[in-house]
Amino acid sequence: MTMRLLLAAAVALLAACDSAPMKEFTGDAKSAWGQLTGGGSSKGQATLNTGLKQYDDGEYQPAAKSLQSALEQGLSDKEKVNAHKHLAFIQCSNGRTTACREEFRKALAIDPKLELTPAEAGHPGWGPIFRSLKAGR
Repeated sequence: MTMRLLLAAAVALLAACDSAPMKEFTGDAKSAWGQLTGGGSSKGQATLNTGLKQYDDGEYQPAAKSLQSALEQGLSDKEKVNAHKHLAFIQCSNGRTTACREEFRKALAIDPKLELTPAEAGHPGWGPIFRSLKAGR
């Protein structure tokens, strides 16, 4: 909390400057910190979050559309892995094992060290598919 307050104060002070870079500095402290550190929100982050919520709510078809849209909008590598992983889950749940494998391959191409949580890895639909892909790397 203290770090956020310090960051917000620093941003406010710097924003008062009339230099060209500071005029481009917009948003709240979290996005400002992202701009300073090269991180921040990706273009598709909000759509990704929507897709993950839809997935959690059991709305798999809308989730798949949102996740795909988020990928098209632009995501960080970590977000891409998460989107592809959840798309794989959706494909496996629909019995589309080839599409499931492809989504897992895309995720593993970005992050070869990707591991599923114990609950995810234990799923009878996608757990074995993921393990076979990891073993084949």
